[in-house]
Amino acid sequence: MAFEGFLQSKCLQWCLCGLRWQVLIFVLCFSHVVSGQIRYTIPEEMKKGSLIGNVAQDLGLDLKRLRAGRARIVTGESIQYTELKTDKGILVVSERIDREQLCGDATPCSFSFEIILENPIELHRITVEILDVNDHAPAFPNKYIHFEISESATVGSRFLLESAEDPDVGLNALQNYVLTHNDNFILKQHANPDGSKYAEMVLQKPLDREEHPRLSLKLIAVDGGNPQRSGTVNIEITVLDVNDNAPVFNQSVYRAAVMENAPKGTYIIAVNASDADSGTNGQITYSFSKLKGSIADIFIIDEKTGIISVSGQVDYEKDKKYEVRVEAKDQGGLTDSSKVVIEVLDINDNAPVINVMSFSSPVSEDAPPGTTVAVINVKDADSERNGQITCSIDDNLPFKIKSSLTSYYNLISDKGFDRETTPEYNITITATDSGSPPLSSARTLHLRISDVNDNAPLFDKGTYSAYVTENNSPGMSIFTVSARDSDWNQNARISYLLEDTQISGTPVSTYISINSETGVLHAVRSFDYEQIKQLKLVVKAQDGGSPPLGSNVSVNIFIQDQNDNAPQVLYPVQTSSSLVAEMIPRSADVGYLVTKVVAVDVDSGQNAWLSYKLLKATDRALLEVGLQNGEIRTVRQVNDKDAVKQRLTVVVEDNGQPSRSATVNVNVAVADSFPEVLSEFTDFTHDKEYNDNLTFYLVLALAVVSFLFITCLVVIISVKIYRWRQSRILYHSNLPVIPYYPPRYADTLGTGTLQHVYNYEVCRTTDSRKSDCQFARPCSQNVLIMDPSSTGTMQKMQNEQNILYEPDSPIEQKPPNADWRFTQGQRPGPSGAGGPPEMAMGTGPWPNPPTEAEQLQALMAAANVSEATATLGPGTMGLSTRYSPQFTLQHVPDYRQNVYIPGSTATLTSNPQQQQQQQQMAAQHQALQAQPSEAAPQPEPPKAAQTPASKKKSTKKEKK
Repeated sequence: MAFEGFLQSKCLQWCLCGLRWQVLIFVLCFSHVVSGQIRYTIPEEMKKGSLIGNVAQDLGLDLKRLRAGRARIVTGESIQYTELKTDKGILVVSERIDREQLCGDATPCSFSFEIILENPIELHRITVEILDVNDHAPAFPNKYIHFEISESATVGSRFLLESAEDPDVGLNALQNYVLTHNDNFILKQHANPDGSKYAEMVLQKPLDREEHPRLSLKLIAVDGGNPQRSGTVNIEITVLDVNDNAPVFNQSVYRAAVMENAPKGTYIIAVNASDADSGTNGQITYSFSKLKGSIADIFIIDEKTGIISVSGQVDYEKDKKYEVRVEAKDQGGLTDSSKVVIEVLDINDNAPVINVMSFSSPVSEDAPPGTTVAVINVKDADSERNGQITCSIDDNLPFKIKSSLTSYYNLISDKGFDRETTPEYNITITATDSGSPPLSSARTLHLRISDVNDNAPLFDKGTYSAYVTENNSPGMSIFTVSARDSDWNQNARISYLLEDTQISGTPVSTYISINSETGVLHAVRSFDYEQIKQLKLVVKAQDGGSPPLGSNVSVNIFIQDQNDNAPQVLYPVQTSSSLVAEMIPRSADVGYLVTKVVAVDVDSGQNAWLSYKLLKATDRALLEVGLQNGEIRTVRQVNDKDAVKQRLTVVVEDNGQPSRSATVNVNVAVADSFPEVLSEFTDFTHDKEYNDNLTFYLVLALAVVSFLFITCLVVIISVKIYRWRQSRILYHSNLPVIPYYPPRYADTLGTGTLQHVYNYEVCRTTDSRKSDCQFARPCSQNVLIMDPSSTGTMQKMQNEQNILYEPDSPIEQKPPNADWRFTQGQRPGPSGAGGPPEMAMGTGPWPNPPTEAEQLQALMAAANVSEATATLGPGTMGLSTRYSPQFTLQHVPDYRQNVYIPGSTATLTSNPQQQQQQQQMAAQHQALQAQPSEAAPQPEPPKAAQTPASKKKSTKKEKK
């Protein structure tokens, strides 16, 4: 019967021996361990094998589960009263159960045990409550009760009767007393606070010894069990004769003296009384009457003789005098009394008693001499000389004692204190009385000296050294420094800190931290032996005194090397773009040195000891590698059967723990000449070695290249747009074009020779970038166009193949004009020299094309002129800065009379038509100066044709 939580099953009732059993089952189920609780109620004194309950049914367990789980009872160290029958699933009595022996008077009475099952584990608690059975009758301690009652006893006298005992409980316990019927006594019952009952006999009719000298009664004690049990005791009453004469003492007061501490049995005094009756009525007994306190333990009196003696400790300090009453009683019950006064004589039996009234502890170690440390009070309970006291202390202590008042003494300091030498004192004060023999007592005062911060912390060593392995984890504990301070408490509470020092220009706090309380040094970062091998720092220990004191100590932390670096192969170099191969001649002998693998390890010690091993080889029988030096040598003679291409994989391994290694591929060719090696290794396929991070690097490189490409594309588009906007603005400007002829061109009078240095300078206006400037190239249709209707400025020089093309130029290029040709006299060479027919027609090539150096000089000269004319306003001559502003066109030398064409032997000499054009240009220039405000149409300046080298230079200048 297992449910969630606690479930209360229905009450099961059985009838056994006329009693009802009630079973209450509580079962608790958990995920893996099941626990339950069952409570059975059975009567005591059941026979062995009697059924207690069906455990299997009450717990909802199968009999197979009981047997499979090896159900058993666990009782611990107590007696096992029950037994589990696993075959039937029932619980039976295995031992006699006596409730009175098991629980005594306690109710209810029960015992518990556990039933354990395994696979899975189940734990069930069984509680068996034992019901009381009326198996004990009330019993009296004695069989007879004797009373001697005088016939003169008055009506209403009470006589207490002994109580009966019944170990049963509840209704089975003692319930009532019954006294047999008689005429003189009646029975009254009373209850004690604990519930027990007792009875008294009350005299209701006077006794008559002559009629009934003896009375015999029975007292019956009855319990409430079913069947009812009872116990009986006989009461024997003897009626005594009447005594009409009482005893009389011969003195009303007795006096005596006794020494204190008198031994037991010491005689003190004897009292005496007489009785006029005869017989038993005349027999007197003595006793103390109404003794107070502990007097009954100190004195004793003989009942027959009346002698009083010492029976306990007589102490003068407690009582100096005792007064006791002595009673004399005859057999009839008549009495008389007398007083006895006992005086105690003092002896020196008490040592002085020392009481500390005030004690100052601790005392500061800088307290001056004469400081009062303690005030004591000394008393002695003895009297006279026995109570006179003297006090003293040890002479070796820095203290002295002085008497101030009666029984009071002051303990004062006599010297200065040093807590570090003597941190505490045990001061023994001795008090001695003047008795005979004298008695003394001692009291020890434990005086502590409080600390003053007068000692600085001291380290155990002058210098500390610690070792830590590199690649440590940050925060790791490295070393512990310890300092001692002979002061105490706060003055000895040491705090550790690092001094502000630097290691290689870096604060030491970036390397090491210290616990201020424990002095434990921690690593702030991970150390690298290859970068730093030793840390030198200063630790300061400072106490908590006021003012604080401190001391420093040097700590050297040595970084120990760890095998964290793999060997690096220096030779042969492994590259993916080129293939390095070593060559072995076919005539090589055994031991021929082919090559040597060179490797290094940045670690130190045995971590840097390298060994070389051959991992893979095309022919292991041909080559071997030196274990220590890495030399690759031949093992045998080379023969014709050996493969020309030999590939070796060499492993370089260090001696660390664990060891690290690197591999290198060595290509070896068996050949006698290099061309043979080259032909063999052109199609040599390289083994691909895939790296774990190759994909990451490829993706990263692709992302970077894509980003740079997009950035460059955006920048180019932005520049193009900017230039287009600027060209639209500059295209509408009206700046005039003023030609400038460089002075580097000299007239050689038609000698047909050129200088070695050429200077090309071009004067352009701000919108001259819309024009084209071309240089002649060989094998092309190149002509020099002169427009008679123009202002004398060169319009265009066009090359069909080399054109500096600008898509944003609004001016279209014109086809070459074939109207102008070199005449026979203008051709290069000596005067009157002629040329081939194709040159005369203007269709032949130039004798020698211009070099790139010449073209570069021309571009640089053009740039210089552009910079000089960039700041000129409208109507200003575009002259080079070498001329002053006062120069005009008439001051400019006319270099057009003899112009050299770069890269050719042709010389352009002046003709009448050209001179006329020069005069027209001068006239126009003067007209422009006369009318500066008028805007003249601006022809396009020519552009020189560019070579590939000059294009790159000009593009860079334009970007700038």
